[in-house]
Amino acid sequence: MMCDVIYAGENARFGQPEIKLATIPGVGGTQRLIRAIGKSRAMEIILSGESISAKKAYEFGLVSCIHPVSEVLEKAISLAERISVHSLPALITVKAAVNSAQKLPLDEGLRMERKLFYASLLTKDCKEGMAAYIEKRQPKFTDS
Repeated sequence: MMCDVIYAGENARFGQPEIKLATIPGVGGTQRLIRAIGKSRAMEIILSGESISAKKAYEFGLVSCIHPVSEVLEKAISLAERISVHSLPALITVKAAVNSAQKLPLDEGLRMERKLFYASLLTKDCKEGMAAYIEKRQPKFTDS
């Protein structure tokens, strides 16, 4: 649940089985699961101790997509490669903005996003990205 993107193999199972041991998910499971799939679904999984299928996890929005087991690693690496071509400062900034959306009221989140957006416009990578777009070429980011 702490991943930015979750790909699942078609036979994957997801759960919070700690209740079966007379304890609770103590490493953030109660806090993160409710934010990911809502209170009712989280309570059902946590209170029952039962796991859910990859299909159900997808329906709940817990995973981004499901792939055949033999392809899931390849698909994840492919996504990582597509992400890695972007500017590192831009990636860090967009992650901060998206992650704050879960924690902040909308008006505060919009203010934060605006500040991050304006700051990103001042980076060398943004200037390079815009120039590359206008010149119809691939950008050469320097992570600055």
